[in-house]
Amino acid sequence: MSMKKTLVTGGAGFIGSHLCERLLNEGNEVICLDNYFTGSKQNIIHLMDNPYFELVRHDITMPYYIEVDDIYNLACPASPIHYQYNPIKTVKTSVMGAINMLGLAKRIKAKVLQASTSEVYGDPQVHPQTEDYWGHVNPIGSRSCYDEGKRCAETLFYDYHKQNKVKIKIARIFNTYGPNMDPDDGRVISNFIVQALRGEDITIYGSGKQTRSFQYVDDLIEGMMRLMNTGKDITGPINLGNPHEFTMLELAKTVLKLTDSKSKISYHPLPEDDPIQRQPDISLAKEKLNNWKPSIQLEDGLKQTIDYFNKILHL
Repeated sequence: MSMKKTLVTGGAGFIGSHLCERLLNEGNEVICLDNYFTGSKQNIIHLMDNPYFELVRHDITMPYYIEVDDIYNLACPASPIHYQYNPIKTVKTSVMGAINMLGLAKRIKAKVLQASTSEVYGDPQVHPQTEDYWGHVNPIGSRSCYDEGKRCAETLFYDYHKQNKVKIKIARIFNTYGPNMDPDDGRVISNFIVQALRGEDITIYGSGKQTRSFQYVDDLIEGMMRLMNTGKDITGPINLGNPHEFTMLELAKTVLKLTDSKSKISYHPLPEDDPIQRQPDISLAKEKLNNWKPSIQLEDGLKQTIDYFNKILHL
């Protein structure tokens, strides 16, 4: 099999770094594009000695020119603390970034995969969420820059596909966790683990009965690569997530047990537009992606993630 040349935008980020590593391990040449707003060189420094890995500092709101076979468009801050820091920039990254990567794919006839999100469903009124659900999104709330930016990017992908025959794939990614997460990104798993390891109170917003479905990053990467390698008739969107739901309280107690922490649980008011339930229906992924489903159990994935945070926090 001939070596593929693959561009990964946001390749120094949490998910992007795992994708770069997996692509290299499977014999591909990888160009990693990142402006380091939320990505980190630390995530990909162990790849720098690989002659088939190239790192480019670039912001995808500006055009980029290269010849590649596949493009994975992952560049965008994905945690509320980061995407709300500069909401206009977040929208520009989603929308102009999509336009630039689709324009590149059109010119060089590459396949392009959009890392979309379960946030396109907003605070869903349908449970679990299937891909044909249009969502329940506030267009002017504090999370809108991310939710609506990603929704617009999906629109652009479909329009480039219909109008210009660009080969597209859209993955709707549900809560993902694992090594290379930023300890200060404000996501629930990194929050809980860091707080437990430091002996601080574990912060739960609301009653703790709201649910999320967590998938380990390796399961997500497997799903994304399977989607990229499907035939041109499969465009997505396809949900990639773990259908097994956990309440925030269950998650907090599991983290406390695995870290052997003496931290207490502390309750705080629920943030604006925070979804009460989020659970993917992955029937389509099973059907179209060779029976893909998450295989890594929450406790096993949490142990790997706790080991990672233990190393980087030097506790």
